[in-house]
Amino acid sequence: MNIEFSNIANLPSRFGQFKIKAFKEGAKEHMAIYKEPFGEVVNVRIHSECLTGDAMGSLKCDCRDQLEASLKYIQEHGGMVIYLRQEGRNIGLLNKVNAYALQDKGFDTIEANHQLGFKADERTYEIVDFILKDFGIKKINLLTNNPLKLMSLSCVEVVSRVPIIIEPNKYNEDYLRIKKEQMGHMLDENSK
Repeated sequence: MNIEFSNIANLPSRFGQFKIKAFKEGAKEHMAIYKEPFGEVVNVRIHSECLTGDAMGSLKCDCRDQLEASLKYIQEHGGMVIYLRQEGRNIGLLNKVNAYALQDKGFDTIEANHQLGFKADERTYEIVDFILKDFGIKKINLLTNNPLKLMSLSCVEVVSRVPIIIEPNKYNEDYLRIKKEQMGHMLDENSK
């Protein structure tokens, strides 16, 4: 894996004072947004890019709400958000918009991806291992609802899972139901 990385810079934001470092993996550029000091066990959120949600405030998903909740949590407790450039579960923006069009015709998110020739989720997490190693992180509390993220990391010990519970709205109820029922996402506080 040939990875380039940036210097570390300050990032004052509406969520607090953070530091950032970028990592370039081929054509994709990812970012670690973090607040020190780190303890022995570091709070980490792995967040995949969602331009429509993160930047445009789309109500069709819970991505922006999860990102904002994670940044607030990291500001309060310390840790890191790893922002991965894997738009639309890594099918890209153009295909994601095509999937949205299929969803408008009644397909759920998984069916729409399959109609376009993709798996339900095309994301990978090898770069996360690289980033965590770069920071010397060996143990984490993972802020996630996604069981694949819990199983995909090989360089760290996941000590605990911190759920990110978002209140559904009328536009994302089916999306969240599919994530829970078909993808195994743990969308309540008591899920293990």
